[in-house]
Amino acid sequence: MAFQNSWGTPQGGPAPLPPIPARELRPRRIWYVIGALLGVVLAGAGVVFLVVAVKDTVHSIDDTRTLPNGVTREFSFVRGETREIYVSQSGRGRVDCRIPQMPPGALTQPSTRYRITLDSRSWVRVFEVRPTDSGTYAVLCNSGLPEAEFALGGAPHVAATVGGIFAAVGCFLAAIASVLTICLVTGFRRAGHRRRLAAARAPAPQWGAGPQWGPVPPAGPWGQPPSGHAPEQPPHPQR
Repeated sequence: MAFQNSWGTPQGGPAPLPPIPARELRPRRIWYVIGALLGVVLAGAGVVFLVVAVKDTVHSIDDTRTLPNGVTREFSFVRGETREIYVSQSGRGRVDCRIPQMPPGALTQPSTRYRITLDSRSWVRVFEVRPTDSGTYAVLCNSGLPEAEFALGGAPHVAATVGGIFAAVGCFLAAIASVLTICLVTGFRRAGHRRRLAAARAPAPQWGAGPQWGPVPPAGPWGQPPSGHAPEQPPHPQR
């Protein structure tokens, strides 16, 4: 409860601000939903980029039809389509592969090593095959480690894989940044709008009249009482 003092100012704290309905504030709360949906869309795009990158890597090796160590097996090759030979072994054994029916230079060693892990099994690229003619060719591979196993696959798309991973990370970061930015900006602007509406609808303060000490005659031009209002003289003491 507020009390009125002698000067008319309210005591006991300011009056509470009038409540502002949430539907009157701007921007509307729909922006929170828009921010959440935008974050979901960007995160979903990041998942798609990541899945595509991993899928291309996984499907680059045909591990369903492998080539055991020291065993000859026939494979189909297409002219102009580069194939890769991968090896899976526990150590660094000496590896050698031969395709007798192909001309010299069709089977070469790559300048860089490329490793792919599938189902906790690592495959390392050891040879490249560039066939000059389409057809079926016998492939023989040997390794110094008896448990080694070979498989054919497509050429690794390193740039596409790295690009897909970076695109996925970018989408995830953009999703987080967009959700935080939209929610924070919307929250700050709604809070400011609430304060402005409350200030506009707040009741005007009630100020009372000040205390009365009696009439005061107006002063003269030099601060002296006007004519007819001589200052009172103190009474002289009687002798």
